Amino acid sequence: MKLRKALAQLGALLLSLSLAAPAAAQPATTPVGQSTQWIVVGVPAADATSGTLTAFQRVGRQWKAVLGPTPAKVGALGVGAPADGVHRTPVGTFTFDQAFGREPNPGTKMPYFQTTNQDWWDEDADSPTYNTHVRGPRKPSSIAENLYDSGPVYDYAVNIAVNPQRIPGRVSGIFLHVTDGNPTWGCVAIGRDEMRSVLKWLDPSAAPRITIGVGSPSLVPSRA
Repeated sequence: MKLRKALAQLGALLLSLSLAAPAAAQPATTPVGQSTQWIVVGVPAADATSGTLTAFQRVGRQWKAVLGPTPAKVGALGVGAPADGVHRTPVGTFTFDQAFGREPNPGTKMPYFQTTNQDWWDEDADSPTYNTHVRGPRKPSSIAENLYDSGPVYDYAVNIAVNPQRIPGRVSGIFLHVTDGNPTWGCVAIGRDEMRSVLKWLDPSAAPRITIGVGSPSLVPSRA
């Protein structure tokens, strides 16, 4: 009963975040009860570019904060409905899939590759490799980001699976990565040490999720 209560309280928080933010699809499909790692990103208003990130771990019947709240940057246009070419961070609940970085694997259990100047993320909606990692000596399309040449913001990063179906134009290349102190193009960005800690903590067997919305992430209960 206590576990169900804790999950219900977490669900209520996530619902409040989604209701407070502009409507958006939520492609994460893992049942709440199967996730034991959860990251919550909250901003004070839909047009805000700064907020906080808190990481929670479920231990038995308890949800406990293991990192944060720590300052986070979001899109230059705040948070809202996703779209390619719009510097807005998508709202909703999502999973993580691929981690990467210019630096060696910090010890994450997530799939991880160390980038070189031959690593790209294809953001061309007309490309057959849209919204995927491509490795090769040439830019794979007219709109592709070099994951090494983009600089220290990608020292450590993990892809937020906002558009795993790769629907053209919906959105591509939304990452959790290192901040440079400025609003992002749609990603979520935190301090370098914090990003490294998040990667070391993330475990695919825990079905980790991230919820992004308008509201306070500090309401997740620390005890059932």
